[in-house]
Amino acid sequence: MERRNADMQESEGTPSGDATPVDDRDRQIHELQSRVDELQRSVDSAKDKLLRKAAEFENYKRRVENDFANLVKNANEGLISALLPILNDFLRSLAQGKEEKGSEGFYRGVELIYTKLLRLLEQQGLVPFDSLGKQFDVEYHDALLQVPRSDVPPHTVVEEVERGYKLNDKVLRHAKVIVSAAPEANSGSVSRNSEDENGEGN
Repeated sequence: MERRNADMQESEGTPSGDATPVDDRDRQIHELQSRVDELQRSVDSAKDKLLRKAAEFENYKRRVENDFANLVKNANEGLISALLPILNDFLRSLAQGKEEKGSEGFYRGVELIYTKLLRLLEQQGLVPFDSLGKQFDVEYHDALLQVPRSDVPPHTVVEEVERGYKLNDKVLRHAKVIVSAAPEANSGSVSRNSEDENGEGN
């Protein structure tokens, strides 16, 4: 009985030491969780920057590849452009040769050379485009002259003086054309007045 009382007194006189370790553990857990959150934010930020840089590099790579492909594709642009006047000379010679008699053999020879040269240039991406009968377009045509026409709408190409060409979907040379204009409104009345005056004079 005395032993039990002594133990109870000893137990009551000893202060509890469990509160401090629990608080320390909670604080450490909180600090560690804060550190984990901070590291996670750093990882997310670094990952976002890495993805952005990867996307920028991919765009740059694609742009460089496209530029290089266009450079290779149009590498002969200067040479082909210099050959276009020769094509025009061939076309003029062929147009005149049709009207001359007794030179069929020479005409066929010139036509054969022109066909071979044009085929060779077409293999390099050169393509002539048609203009006659089409609406005037500054992207494709250079207008040399406007002539009043009542049989076609205004701004229609009525004559192709010099053929236009594209190289790999790019206009290499504009076609030189003659374009229609609306006829003058008083042209008919002037003609009728002139006929009336001539009739009265007679």
